Parts: sequence; structure tokens; C-alpha cells
Amino acid sequence: MELDFERCYRAVDSRDQRFDGWFYTGVTSTGIYCRPSCPAMTPKRRNVRFFPSAAAAQGAGLRACRRCRPDAAPGSPQWDVRADVVGRAMRLIADGVVDRDGVPGLASRLGYTERHLHRMLHAELGAGPLALARAQRAQTARTLIETTAMGMAEIAFAAGFGSVRQFNDTIREVYAAPPSELRITRGRQPVPAGAGTITLRLAYRPPLHAAALLDFLAVRALPGVEEVRDGTYHRGLRLPRGTGEAVLTPADGHVVATLRLTDMRDLAPAVARCRRLLDLDADPEAVDATLATDPALAGAVAVEPGVRLPRAVDGFEIALRAITTQQISLASAKTTLTHLLLATNRVDHEVCVEETASAGRRLHDQRDEPLGVFAGAEEVLRVGDEGFRMPAARRETIRALAREVVEGRLDLDPGGDREETVRRLTALPGIGAWTAGYVAMRALGDPDVLLPTDLAVRRGATALGLPDTPTTLDAYADRWRPWRSYAVIRLWRAA
Repeated sequence: MELDFERCYRAVDSRDQRFDGWFYTGVTSTGIYCRPSCPAMTPKRRNVRFFPSAAAAQGAGLRACRRCRPDAAPGSPQWDVRADVVGRAMRLIADGVVDRDGVPGLASRLGYTERHLHRMLHAELGAGPLALARAQRAQTARTLIETTAMGMAEIAFAAGFGSVRQFNDTIREVYAAPPSELRITRGRQPVPAGAGTITLRLAYRPPLHAAALLDFLAVRALPGVEEVRDGTYHRGLRLPRGTGEAVLTPADGHVVATLRLTDMRDLAPAVARCRRLLDLDADPEAVDATLATDPALAGAVAVEPGVRLPRAVDGFEIALRAITTQQISLASAKTTLTHLLLATNRVDHEVCVEETASAGRRLHDQRDEPLGVFAGAEEVLRVGDEGFRMPAARRETIRALAREVVEGRLDLDPGGDREETVRRLTALPGIGAWTAGYVAMRALGDPDVLLPTDLAVRRGATALGLPDTPTTLDAYADRWRPWRSYAVIRLWRAA
């Protein structure tokens, strides 16, 4: 990836935090690398090199700055939205695929040979998949060292290292200090918060319209699985090695995340999925700048800057929700989904019955039991007809979807091929352009999806004085490319 030296240097000289995560600044005279907004004195030009990834900086023999914490910067918006192989690979690496399945597993998911995948990643990011995964393991280990009282051997394996020696060597190389020193220099011992519980900050690029995110999630929250309460989002998580619960509270410049995990090795995937759910790696200024050129949206952008695209922690869940919501209200869909979750024994019986009696009613604030997780494809296939509470054709569409996922023909993860996924979805009976587009937007993170037939989208268009027939709205929306998904969120809010 080409990095323009002058543009990068100007960003570093002005300490512009909008570029954090876009690139990393290597200072050859000190042997460290920083984020562009590092508050330290601006280095001289002759001592500066720019890198497209932290792994590339580490490969050049540089260690992470202890002052600006470059490993805690938001992810690059480029890898967050790109639909090509490199973008898909970065999302899968962030989800821990290399740690779980190795480079062969990553290459298999993407449909390329290991050699060609290494070549593509190195050309774009200056590092191969192993180096990128190693940089992530080092960041995960540092988080565990500084925020938990776990022993170093436990941390080593929880972060994904193959041995304690490998863990010690990597931490020394990346941070120029042994693991024990990182814990001491933290300034205080971590406060025990219960086994498997970690609290950390998830950085984002401002502005962030937190109310829009919470409003969107609250109206769709399923009892026993998720809820929004007192400005905080609570969510049960299905993770590669177990389950967990995320408690996410937006704050100034970051989101406070408390994660309760049954297996600490799921920390990196849990963080990646929470970041994707809240769209924390987006570049809101780029999105808003494009949408604000349309006079119809300019007022909304000015009043509510930083509206994000709520995504997903589980692609199958989003697809099942989309099918269930076809031609019925959100409240009715929540009732139907609640019955289905009850049938899969994933939600407490009393909670389900209470919510079914009054769809949309918030759970009791004093609820202390952990949240459950949404049903998986295999569990849905085991549910009898009585558990669906929907027309037979829609029930069979959901079963067809679940079979495609279970048999590996349909990839609804963030690393899936968007075009192929949409093609396979629309080939299923009962799934049309709206459903496939909704899944592409939320499950796959496609930033440029328009839903011109959506009733709420058309109502929002009418409220803003825009064309409101599917054909005319579709033609008009070309001016919003490549951020039409964000325009959809704003039209929903206008409705």
C-alpha cells in the first residue's frame, strides 16, 4: 500500500487523531513506532518511516510506544469496508482465525493458496498473516497483563501463544520489556472483577452518535439475549470456544467494554465482534462529508454527526432476523423470535413468556442472571414446526438457510465474499433483494447497500422531500455512493 510521505508527515505534525489506525509512524532514531496523534515531540523527517500496519513496524525491528499505545488505536477503515481478499483476510485475522486454524485455515476460508495469500497481504500491509496474527496476540496479551490478575502462563495461552517462551520473547520484542514489567508499570494492580471478566476501552474516531446506535439496538433487542438499559448495551455472545457477555457503554473517545468470557482465548474475537457491532472502525468524517453534499441530508448530518451503521456479532442471527421481519412489524418479529428462542432452550422460560405477553417490554432492571446467546443454525434445524409461529413458507426458508450454513455452503461471517453470499442468499426460496441487502449491510458490513423497497426507507425519503418510489429513489441515491448503507440509517431515523 502506497503511503504519501508528505501527507502522513503533516498528519503526524498536527497530531491528527483521525489518522490513527490508518498508518503507523516509525522513528528510526528511537526504535519505536507510534500512532499519528502521539503527543511526543514530532520527529525529524530524516528519522521517520511510515508503515501500513503495526505488524510491518514490528517486522522492521521497532517496538510499540508506551505513551500513545499504537496497538490500541482504532482499526483502519480501509480494511473494515473493503470487499476484496485483503479486507476479508484482515477481518478474519481480527476474529482469531489464524490462532484457531492456522494460515492454512485462513487460506481455505478465502479460497487462495497460502503462498498467494502471503504475497497479497505483504504487498498491502507489509506483513504476512502470521506476523499480523502475532501483532494481535501481543496486543491481547498486553490487555490481559494490565487488566487482569491472571498468571503469565495463563495469559500466554489465553492470548493464543503456543508456549510461555514464545509469549515472553514476543512481549520483549514488541514492547521492549518483560511481561512482569508491563504489569508493574501499569501503576496499580488490576482489581479482581470475577473469573473471566475483563474491562477495557474500545477506541473510535470521533464523532460517534451513541444515541442513534443505542436507539437502533434497543428497538430490536430480544429478551434474554440483549437489552439496552441506562445508556448501556448488554449482549450475550456466541464465541469460537464458548460463550460470553458484553456490556458496552459509550464514553468520550471510547466505549467502555466489560467482557465476561467462559474461555479467555475468546478475548480477541469478542473485542473484534463488539467493534464491528458498533461500527467503531469507521471513518465518520468521510461518510458525513459525502452525505452532507446532498442538501436533503445536510441538515441531519449537521445535527447528528457520526451516525454509525449497526452491524452484527452473528451473521446467521441477522439473516434469520431479516427473514422473520419480512412484511411484519418489528414488535411482531420480536415476539416470533422470542418463541423460537424458547423452543431452542436458549432463553429463560419465564422471561420469554413475560415478553411474549407484552412484546417490547423491558426486562426487569434487577435481573442478575447472565444473558443467553442467540440460537445457532444447528439448533434451529432441531426445532419442530410448533416452535416457529410463522407461515409455513417462511419456516421452510429459515430451515433452508440453516442447512446452507451448517453444510458450509453459505458464509455469513464478516470475512465472507459479499457478492457470492448475496447470490447464494437470493437463490434460496423466500429470500429476495431486500433480505439479501439487509444481510449484506449488517452481517457482512457492506457500506454501500440501498434498500429502496423498504417501507421505512421510503417514509424517511418522503419526510426529507426525496423521491420515494423504489425506482426513483434508487437512481437518486447514486450521489450517496459509496456510503448508501449509512444513508439508509439516516432515512430510518427520519422516518
